[in-house]
Amino acid sequence: MIFNLFCVNQSNHPPWTDNLRSINLLFFLSFIILLTFGNIYSQNFLSNLNATKIDPIYTTYASAKERTNYKLDQAYLLSWFDPEKEIGFESKDGGNIFFAFKLDGEIRIQLKDFYSEPVITSSYSDIVKFYYCPYKHIRIEAAFLVYDSQFTVLSLKAVNQSNNDIDLEIYPLFEQSQMFDLEFNILKNCFTFKHNKIRDSWMKEHSIPYLENLKSIFMISEKPKSFGSYQFLRDKTTDTLNVLQKSFSLPKLKNSISENSSTVSFHKIIHLKPGEQKEIRVVRGLEDASISDDHLLAKCDQLMNEKIEKYIFDNEKIYSSIPTLNFSDKQKEMIYWNAFSLIRQCMMKPEGEAKFNYYIFSREPKWGWGYGGQVFHESLSMLAYAYMDPEGAMNSQRVYFQRQREDGYINYRTGPYLNEEIIYNGEYTSSAPWFNYINYEIFKITSDKNFLKEAYNSGKRFYNWYVTHRDSNNNGLCSWGGHAELESVRDARVAVWDKVGWASNFEGPDANSMIVMEEKSLSAMALRLGLIEESKEWEMKSQKRSALINEYLWDEETEFYYNVNKSNQSFSFKTYNDLKIKEIIGFLPLWAGVAKKEHAEGLLKSLLNKDEFWRRFGIPTLSAKNDYYNPIGYWNGPIWIQWQYLIFRGLIDYGYKDLAKQLAEKVMDNVINQLKVDHSFWEFYSADDYQAGWNKAYIWSGLISRFLIDLDSL
Repeated sequence: MIFNLFCVNQSNHPPWTDNLRSINLLFFLSFIILLTFGNIYSQNFLSNLNATKIDPIYTTYASAKERTNYKLDQAYLLSWFDPEKEIGFESKDGGNIFFAFKLDGEIRIQLKDFYSEPVITSSYSDIVKFYYCPYKHIRIEAAFLVYDSQFTVLSLKAVNQSNNDIDLEIYPLFEQSQMFDLEFNILKNCFTFKHNKIRDSWMKEHSIPYLENLKSIFMISEKPKSFGSYQFLRDKTTDTLNVLQKSFSLPKLKNSISENSSTVSFHKIIHLKPGEQKEIRVVRGLEDASISDDHLLAKCDQLMNEKIEKYIFDNEKIYSSIPTLNFSDKQKEMIYWNAFSLIRQCMMKPEGEAKFNYYIFSREPKWGWGYGGQVFHESLSMLAYAYMDPEGAMNSQRVYFQRQREDGYINYRTGPYLNEEIIYNGEYTSSAPWFNYINYEIFKITSDKNFLKEAYNSGKRFYNWYVTHRDSNNNGLCSWGGHAELESVRDARVAVWDKVGWASNFEGPDANSMIVMEEKSLSAMALRLGLIEESKEWEMKSQKRSALINEYLWDEETEFYYNVNKSNQSFSFKTYNDLKIKEIIGFLPLWAGVAKKEHAEGLLKSLLNKDEFWRRFGIPTLSAKNDYYNPIGYWNGPIWIQWQYLIFRGLIDYGYKDLAKQLAEKVMDNVINQLKVDHSFWEFYSADDYQAGWNKAYIWSGLISRFLIDLDSL
């Protein structure tokens, strides 16, 4: 229609049509501008925020994968919402950066004393911009960039919004959780100090090459009026404000260094006329203790002049690949974009034995077990990440291709410096078999035929190894092997494992539904590659295994899928029917397309029973009727995002779209609430209460974005 309006007849036209053409041209151009602006705005959502502490925004920051360094990696979370704390950046064991202000003799450092609280204007995985007012007419505009795994730069711009000249005193502080010895470089306005970051027991046990002996630098852009260091270690009894007020008022600490300090600060006075603004920068860096001061100083000098806004533009380009959805709910729009930030943040560049980019479970806080490398069940997060970074998602899977043994085995955990095989009772432990499923789902997003060929060749070999080693009685059903509980994913507080017996004793709906989906995925991959006969063979395997699941693992009496004793395919192991424990794995046949229509209808009776599985925030890992149930336990009740997604997909595939939508709403409710409370994603969430548990900033919770993509397509 627009084209027809614009293309009027240009031959023998009356004079008034010139005005019509001008109007049409103006209308057309305005439409294009609006269309373009709308598209740019949607892609740059995270550049145009107005987020306060009650918004569901994720505020942990780590360097982009191109500038990561496994052995030295340090990330930070923004402290901005707790009234009893300072505004700044915290880390579990890498030190904290925060600021105190003084105006007309009054020191302010804790949020509760500020005139106005922070408002975040831009936030990506590695950078945040925000503003706040410590005093009525003083506005602070801050930008924090985690430049790489070792260096961060913080810009602080003070704006005088009063009608009077002022002298604003600013105290940038760096606080470490341990005492350290200091040196101060007067010419370069910086502290340098050596300290340690100790590996935890898991990292020591697995010989993870984490650098423990470090050298740090804390530099300010301009010569400070004075500097000081303090023997101040934070604990629950410490009143931060009183300590700092006392420290800053003592002349003997000016331009001095205390022995065995834990906190250092600069003292900068900025004179501002009405309407004037001035910027200072602070850089924090850390390196191997053997690195020279000159190297640290040169890097800091570079960052003092770095154009921080450039990194906003870079992110806008990267995030523009993410599908643009139409949101009527701003909270869902917020978690959608922030979930991608979480996953992207966990990606690391090729290093060590990893010839392709890979992920870790969390950048901050960092703990050894989550730092080792990739596992198939965490790789489910690539089902979302592939929309943002197709090559990165495919390369993450190529890490597995690269490490695969000739016989097809893929080890339990794969990282740049770890090949964790875990031999248990003479058997090698692998990961839960989601390998081909993930590969095919990634292909459906990327349409990369080269990847498909690689994945299919690797996937066939893995499948053959797995079913050969996991069907010890050759009855066509698999059981968990190696360290069976680790391989099963559900590695602690599992009702069946704890109450009945070790996981390898059973043939269950979890392992076998996964294998069915591996067979179906291989069939689809072969078909896409033109391997018609192979595709048919894989499909026949999936049908045969599905029939066995329905014959032996389905219980007509209770209308549910259970583990069976692999020695006789009964529901009894130690006592009669002791394996009839309703767990979340009983719903996986929906995801795998195993359940017959009548079985699906039977499963819904348990699924929709509010006393069992249809809980406030999703489907718990154990029926709430079981006495072992704990909504915030571990695998005995909580909500795990990736398992919710599998059930969600199963409901859609069986035509229960409204129920799938309801499930997604339940899950998102708690995720949104937790982001409002502490601005982090978590490993799992309570089924019954607004609560989350165990590990923060956990990669697979980023899969929440895939719910929204799939809902948008319904």
